[in-house]
Amino acid sequence: METRTLEAPDISCAHCLQTIQEAVEKLPGVHFVSGDTDTKVVIVEYDSARADLDLIERAMEDEGYPVKK
Repeated sequence: METRTLEAPDISCAHCLQTIQEAVEKLPGVHFVSGDTDTKVVIVEYDSARADLDLIERAMEDEGYPVKK
């Protein structure tokens, strides 16, 4: 199990977080997604054998929330 904290500067409200959570939780191997509108971060816990960080980031970006690199 791996946990990553991703910075997404465009997060501004609870709806933003819900959109990200719904998109990322659909990916195989993702176990937990949470975020914070104040710090603009998303925490993702996933099985690295089943989920790929690039796919997680792409899912967020596809919803309009690019990850700061």
